Parts: sequence; C-alpha cells; structure tokens
Amino acid sequence: MSQIPFNRPVTVGQEFEYIQKTIENMDLSGDGAITKKCHALLEQILGVPKVLLTTSCTHALEMAALLLDIQPGDEVIVPSFTFVSTINAFVLRGARPVFIDIRPDTLNLDESKLEKLITPQTKAIVPVHYAGVGCEMEAIMEIAGRYGIPVIEDNAHGLFAKYKGEYLGTFGCLATQSFHETKNFTCGEGGALLIKDPQYIERAEIIREKGTNRSRFYRGQVDKYTWVDIGSSYLPSGILAAFLQAQLEGRQQIQSKRQQIWEYYYENLQDWAQDYSIRLPIVPAHCDQAYHMFYLLMPSLEQRQALIAHLKTRDISSVFHYLPLHLSQMGRQFGGAEGDCPVTESVSDRLLRLPFYNDLTEADQARVVASIKDFHAGS
Repeated sequence: MSQIPFNRPVTVGQEFEYIQKTIENMDLSGDGAITKKCHALLEQILGVPKVLLTTSCTHALEMAALLLDIQPGDEVIVPSFTFVSTINAFVLRGARPVFIDIRPDTLNLDESKLEKLITPQTKAIVPVHYAGVGCEMEAIMEIAGRYGIPVIEDNAHGLFAKYKGEYLGTFGCLATQSFHETKNFTCGEGGALLIKDPQYIERAEIIREKGTNRSRFYRGQVDKYTWVDIGSSYLPSGILAAFLQAQLEGRQQIQSKRQQIWEYYYENLQDWAQDYSIRLPIVPAHCDQAYHMFYLLMPSLEQRQALIAHLKTRDISSVFHYLPLHLSQMGRQFGGAEGDCPVTESVSDRLLRLPFYNDLTEADQARVVASIKDFHAGS
C-alpha cells in the first residue's frame, strides 16, 4: 500500500520550460523580466498598486514591520493561533505581542475582542486568514480606522480567496503572501508583499534592495544608486519566479482541483462527523475560500492523537497545526498565561489536518475517508 503524504508540491505545466528560458536568458537574480511578470499578474488580478515578490512570507512581514517603523515598546495585536513568523517579524523590531483569541467557527481573529486590547502603544493589527477563509474584515477595518491603526493582513493561506466579494490581502494597507511548498501556489520558498497604500511603495522598494535606491536607478530616475535607508536582501531569484509564474498562470486548474478535494472530504465525512460530535470546517456564506486545507476538530486531544496514530498504521499522514503562541516559551516571556485565549487553547489540542495537495487522487481520498470511518467504527 502506497504512502499518502500530508502534502506534496505539484507542477501544473510550464514550470520547467520557464526555468529553462530563465537560465538561457541569464535572468537569474531578483527583479528580472520573469519577476516583473509575476508582479504585473498579481497586481492586475488583485487590483493593488504594487506587489513585490520576496524570499518568504516571513520576509514580507519583516518588510511590513520596517515600513510601519515599529519601535521597541510598540504593541502589535496578533492571533495566538498562527505561525510564529506572524509575530516574530514585529518582535525583531522590539515590539510586544498582544495575543488575541480566535472565533470558534472560522478560527480567525475574534473581532469582538479586538477593541478592548487596543492601547496608545498599539501600532498594528495583524489578522490571519486561517485556512484561506476571510476574517471579518469589515468590523476589523472599522475598529482600526477609528483608532488610526494600520492593518497588515497575513494572507499566507488565502491567495485569490474573497471576503464579501473583495480579494483577501486588499483590505489592509499592507498584506503578505506565502509561496512555500505547502501553499496552493508555490515556488518552494517564497512570498510577496502586497501594498495597497501607495505611500509605502518607494520605501518598500528601498528596503527590499538592501536600503538602496537601486530601483529608481534602473528606472532612470537617478544617475546612480546609493545607501539611503535601512534594508536587507529580500529578492527571490529569477528561477523561483519562473516556477511561480507557471503556478499563477495555472491558478484556475489548481483551484478547481483543490475545490474538488475539499468538497469530497466535506460531503463524505459530514454524516460521520455529526454522528461522533466532530466538527468540520465552517465557511461563512460571505466568504469565498481558497481551499487551502481540510481539518477536523476532534472532541479531545486524546481522540486527535489516537486518530493520527490510527491513520499512520494505514500509511496516511495527518498532522496537527499551530500551538498557542501565548503559551510558548517566548509567549510566556511576554506575559502569556493559560486561560488567556481559551478557544485557541482548545482548538490547538483538537485540530487535525488531512492530506491535501493538488494531485491527490479520488481513490486516495476514498482511502483516507474509509480509514477515518474505520477508526470510529472500532472505537
């Protein structure tokens, strides 16, 4: 019996052709012709003034922290239920994380708890669109707007998903994307910074180019370039951009297949889940999701661990997800304590993610579903 992995990156067509052309054209370093094609495609689809590819979503978040001039003592509100990069980018600049709990339905930042966490030191709010399902951006933006606080969307899971008809990543002044191999669209390692507020564009280019005005030089706006600001090297190579370009061009094929996979799980596990008090993902009617993952919320930690072990005996890989950041070693140093984010603490113990990748076959999915049902039939 073959192994069913949790994730497997997949090519969709022209990845190798584009990489070969990039090598032939010696378009190897960052911001060459193929990188600019990726920028233009994403800007056109999403309708944002500027997109800049980065070497990771982590680096895009670090750029956002630099652009907002985050300083020691500033506070950043972030869900405890997220990947460490979401807050690390701001902690690196000296910020203090203020952890907010998540909604029990979508597992996104609970906007009803947001306003009471705002203080005069709050310099950013970072909603995370978990599983590619939109946060309640209308309420979040209204609260942020009243207090004049910038919103940076961590949209690592949600490229091309929508909230009330608008693309995720286009609500805040800045947003970040991931093209890690576990994401819907990948180049192995990569990311992007989406800039909605044009005031950040010129400085973002400088920060991304090691603090130099090199981009202005290449556009002929200055006769030489020099060091003008802080920055680092955030440009991905042309080879990575070539792979990504093929993935983005194949977006409809990718998303159509992922929707089929998600709906197969949902339809075939719905009755079983109801029988055993297990919760499937909830997607509000006003959200068009990205079909990034499919998870189960088990009744207890013990049940979750038992199902992971059971599936492993069937050569099926399933995994849990985020551990609460406020209870981590670093989180506790910032004052995190048990009970601060009760929904996060409960969900983290019980969530299990099923195999989900672009060429997962229906036969393999059927095997996953049958194995899950065997577990509960015999328990």
